[in-house]
Amino acid sequence: MNVNALIDAIVRQTTILIAQLATTGGGRTQLAHTANQVFLDLARALRDQGLASKVVADMFGLALRTYQEKVRRLSESQTMRGQSVWSAVLAYVESAGPTLRADLLRHFNSDDEASVRGVLRDLVHSGLVYRTGRGDSVMYRAATPEELQAGARSGENDLSALVLVTVQRLAPVGVDALVQALSAEPQRVAEALEHLMCRGMLRAITTRDGTLYESHGCLLPYHDSKGWEAALFDHFQAMVTAVTLKLEQGRTEARPDDRVGGSTFGFEVWAGHPHFDEATRFLRRVRDQGSDLRRRIAEYNAEHDAQPDQKVKVITYVGQAVLPQGIAAEKTLTEMENAEND
Repeated sequence: MNVNALIDAIVRQTTILIAQLATTGGGRTQLAHTANQVFLDLARALRDQGLASKVVADMFGLALRTYQEKVRRLSESQTMRGQSVWSAVLAYVESAGPTLRADLLRHFNSDDEASVRGVLRDLVHSGLVYRTGRGDSVMYRAATPEELQAGARSGENDLSALVLVTVQRLAPVGVDALVQALSAEPQRVAEALEHLMCRGMLRAITTRDGTLYESHGCLLPYHDSKGWEAALFDHFQAMVTAVTLKLEQGRTEARPDDRVGGSTFGFEVWAGHPHFDEATRFLRRVRDQGSDLRRRIAEYNAEHDAQPDQKVKVITYVGQAVLPQGIAAEKTLTEMENAEND
């Protein structure tokens, strides 16, 4: 099996997805930190597989010392040791008060300028820092407690939806595991957890390992445009979980009685085809079946329970795309969608 070709193909498709997300709604999301984050996450995942640092360095084509220095450089601010660049920049803005961008970049001149600028954009986007002015007069200030509370109430720019679906999949799960799964700052994850706890959507469990969180359930309803990021992450996470679990089990072939795995079906139909509706509405039928099964299981679980070590979690992901070929096919697809919406 050509694993390198498979990895290259998956990376290529993932970059297409990232590019689409970065330009959704006409936006131009900054990606300065993305390559560095990919390196750090991949290095961490390889170490989690039990590989020594020297082996991981060899896989990246780096000498061990070069690899270790790169990990340290990307993980820790060179200006404020012991903190990530993200945390260091936020702490500096909070302590210094309104700060000119030029002064801030000068203060962090030991760190990569592109990374610092990317962190500033992320802090502004998340609502933790405000930006005013233009050109040389650009100034940053930390959000006040009142502004942070207002942002949490509005539900904008927080991680609540993403944290909710991640808790649902990983529960019981602690803060550290959530931070790693979402590549988010602990402060933002903690704020999202508090927000969800106040709304009664999570419950906390005290264990010997600390506080763990469980979900009362996670349902992203139809026609909810605000939860699309969480829904997309949930789809992607479910697919990756199924694939990686099967690989961990050492199974690379499909079997009729698989409980872990997946299948892809492709149909070629056209308007007037006897199976046109059956093919194009395949997703709808599976959704209806899944919703009905979820309801019946929830009703049974409300009256019965089992020990935690007896329970298993079943995660099924189903996706569908209808790709028109040519103008006539695209017109037919549009008419079909309009009819369904009516």
